[in-house]
Amino acid sequence: MSQVQQAMAMLITTFHKYSGKEGDKFTLSKAELKDLLSNELGDIFGKTTDQKALDKIFKDLDANADGTVDFQEYVTLVACLTMLCNEFFQKSSK
Repeated sequence: MSQVQQAMAMLITTFHKYSGKEGDKFTLSKAELKDLLSNELGDIFGKTTDQKALDKIFKDLDANADGTVDFQEYVTLVACLTMLCNEFFQKSSK
C-alpha cells in the first residue's frame, strides 16, 4: 500500500475507533468527537476541556446541523488542519 493509501486507511480506522460508542455507528457524537480530538489531535487542540470551544468546533463541523459529525465532516476537519499545518511549515522554512 502506498503512503497515501495508508493515510486514507488510518483516517477511516481512526474515525470508526470513536464513532458509534453512542448512537449511530457511522457518526460522532459531541462526546465521541471530544475523545477523538483529545486522543488523536491533542498536540494541536490540547486537552479539550473548554466546553464552549468544543461546542463551537462541533457546531462548525456539523455542516448539515443534524447534531452529529459524519465522516465527510470529520475529513473536512482533517483536511483543513492539514492545510494549516502545511502553511505553517512553509512559512517557518523561509
